[in-house]
Amino acid sequence: MPVFSIPILISTLVWLAAPNAWASGPGEKPTAVPVVAAEAHVQPLSERVEALGTLQADESVAITSQVTETISVVHFDDGQRVRAGDPLVEMTSAEEHALLEEARVRTREAERQYERVKSLVAQRSASESLLDERKRDLDTARALLTAIESRVADRFIKAPFDGVLGLRNISPGALVEPGALITTLDDDRLMKLDFSVPSIHLASLQPGLGIEATSSAFGARVFKGVVRGVDSRIDPVTRSVRVRAILPNPDFTLKPGLLMRVVLLLDPREALTVPEAAILHRGQEHFVLRLSEDEAGITAERIRIRIGTRIPGWVEVRDGLAPGERVVTEGQEKVRPGQPLRLIAGPGSGPDEAAKPQTDTTPGRMP
Repeated sequence: MPVFSIPILISTLVWLAAPNAWASGPGEKPTAVPVVAAEAHVQPLSERVEALGTLQADESVAITSQVTETISVVHFDDGQRVRAGDPLVEMTSAEEHALLEEARVRTREAERQYERVKSLVAQRSASESLLDERKRDLDTARALLTAIESRVADRFIKAPFDGVLGLRNISPGALVEPGALITTLDDDRLMKLDFSVPSIHLASLQPGLGIEATSSAFGARVFKGVVRGVDSRIDPVTRSVRVRAILPNPDFTLKPGLLMRVVLLLDPREALTVPEAAILHRGQEHFVLRLSEDEAGITAERIRIRIGTRIPGWVEVRDGLAPGERVVTEGQEKVRPGQPLRLIAGPGSGPDEAAKPQTDTTPGRMP
């Protein structure tokens, strides 16, 4: 580059940097630079902790037999919804019913004998020892009746709670043994979701925290729930703790055993946020151009801030700004200290009006 061109270049740079560089002519006010601005807003925020979990029904049981007997009647079909107490299976119980009738007759006779001797003792016509003997016979008959009623009940299987039945594994006439699986029953109105969280978050874990869960089976659909409890032990190998959340399942979409991607929302709070586009970076420091307005017009000054959690399009400001203050989101490269500015409409906002936060408040990760 020729030597004589250096002074010209320096003069040009000085002229561009001068406050009058934006003036339209001698003695005229500088031309206002158009910028887009947005207000600092307070909105709900949380820290995100991601995990994988497996669904379970709120109540779940395997329906099995307690005795060795043949099936006489099956009262349910595959996948049927039942109420607590609904009959599921009847087993052959003719012998038990005969013994039950015999026990009832013996009990009624023992009651009559006891009442008869009791009246005689009151008339001093029988001894107290005879009354004690009849009382023992009555108690024995009642105990035998209770035992046989229990044997009959073991051969008549009912639903222990409301829920949905699984596949039927038996047929009428089949011989079942104790422990043989007849079907399953799940109360899927609420679903339990168990997942592991690193123990570093233990101090923030507590019942009532919100979660969001998704599954590849349902695309982008988000299922929301709350933490019900935290395990009392930490795994010494993985240094993680098990957390159990509850997901409402009113339409019975979720099924036990389904793998879910979980986002645990820790430290829920109301935080001050600004659009991500407003943040200026210099090394580890962060700045914004804050607008101020007086009689001379609108100007901007660079303010150092401390940022926190990020969410899509927005950043938490922990220090340096106050709610309602406006910051430049577009046109920062044109702004100089003390330079007059003119607000224009930005995407999704009106003229001279700050953009509103997005309705999606799903928190992002810490920066």
